[in-house]
Amino acid sequence: MLATSRGLICRLSHSLPAIKAAVCSRIQFRTLISDPSEKEGNDLRIIKAEPGVMTPNSRRTGVIAVKCGMTALWDKWGARIPINILWLDDNIVSQVKIPEKEGIFAIQVGCGQKKEKHLPKPEVGHFRAQGVPMKRKLREFPVTEDALLPVGTCIGVRHFVPGQFVDVTGITKGKGFQGGMKRWGFKGMPASHGASLSHRSIGSTGQRDAPGKVFKGKKMPGHMGVEQRTVKNVWVYKIDPSRNLMWVKGQVPGATGNFVFIKDAVYKKPDISLLPFPTFFAPEDEDPTKLEPLLADLGDTDPFMAAD
Repeated sequence: MLATSRGLICRLSHSLPAIKAAVCSRIQFRTLISDPSEKEGNDLRIIKAEPGVMTPNSRRTGVIAVKCGMTALWDKWGARIPINILWLDDNIVSQVKIPEKEGIFAIQVGCGQKKEKHLPKPEVGHFRAQGVPMKRKLREFPVTEDALLPVGTCIGVRHFVPGQFVDVTGITKGKGFQGGMKRWGFKGMPASHGASLSHRSIGSTGQRDAPGKVFKGKKMPGHMGVEQRTVKNVWVYKIDPSRNLMWVKGQVPGATGNFVFIKDAVYKKPDISLLPFPTFFAPEDEDPTKLEPLLADLGDTDPFMAAD
């Protein structure tokens, strides 16, 4: 046993110089890769807050809004429009991600206000490092390189144009534990003739001895709601730049007061010649309190008289 340990120590003592040389060469190789001059070169990407030209492949950033509730309006032809009101509460760019650092082109947008004492310390450090005020909600939106915005850029409701279509993402309302008929739209059992206390039952859930189990993913009663959902192709009816309000037609996921995320529609793409790119930059001498609401163009044909 003693002879074995002595031999092991002898071999280790002879191999130590080779191990040290290998470690030193690896460290030198890493220092060559992480040359400070290369890092400085990568950080020299200049992002300017100025209008640009949007191409068919360009992808703008989205915004964060607060759902204020639902109402109804009547257009100039007398047609009733179900409306959801969304409030863009002080959206600013809180971080810019580039391939040299994070591997992607993306913009992080912050919404609302929050006191420092109500935020976790990592978030406080993040806001201080970026030099932006404390925000209540953060969201990252992938963009193309030509749609990047500098940190601190304000994004208002004029980022969108009345008449365009948008996709709205949010967390649905919680419905608690629900049965199969409400949760999945099942037909249910017969209302009479042999159905005893099983009118709203889901029925059979499997087979007999083979396979002798209920397959995973079977639609059954359970918790309903509180899931992220996206409503596509929501029509923007009206915007109010003075109050940063947006009127959209139809339903929007979530309860009143929840955050929703709005971006340009994927399927019903808006006309790129009408969209401000990469966002709307307000003139310096503009008074936001004197701005008038903007309505979507409804055309010159009365929809109630078109059939005649």
